[in-house]
Amino acid sequence: MSGTEPTLVRYREVEWDAPGASAEAAPAPPAPLVEAARRTGARRKRLLRGEGGFWLNRSSMPPGFRVPPHVHDHDELLVVLAGGCRFDGGLGELGEGDAIVIRARTRYGFTCGPDGMDFLTIRSGEASVTLSE
Repeated sequence: MSGTEPTLVRYREVEWDAPGASAEAAPAPPAPLVEAARRTGARRKRLLRGEGGFWLNRSSMPPGFRVPPHVHDHDELLVVLAGGCRFDGGLGELGEGDAIVIRARTRYGFTCGPDGMDFLTIRSGEASVTLSE
């Protein structure tokens, strides 16, 4: 392959990550988030890992799941597929079909709504997560 062919990803063929799993050379997620995921069933699939310059995750979080304030070292685009969340600090709410661009080093946290939240995270690099609470 020359690297110019399309990359096809079949969602159903990608396994959900084990809580705490990180991709090769990726920073490990913070222990409090890993424990919360194990306890509640929150989960993530890594669909793209740099192909075409994109990192794409699909995440599913249960009702009321709390992502504490944190920062990433890459810009990210969140696209809600189902459910929704309320951001800390008056940033607002997202519902099905909504999206938000969050710049690198922006501190944010959110709480999933009564239906939980399924969403895509699209980045231009494998991002680290630093909790800031």
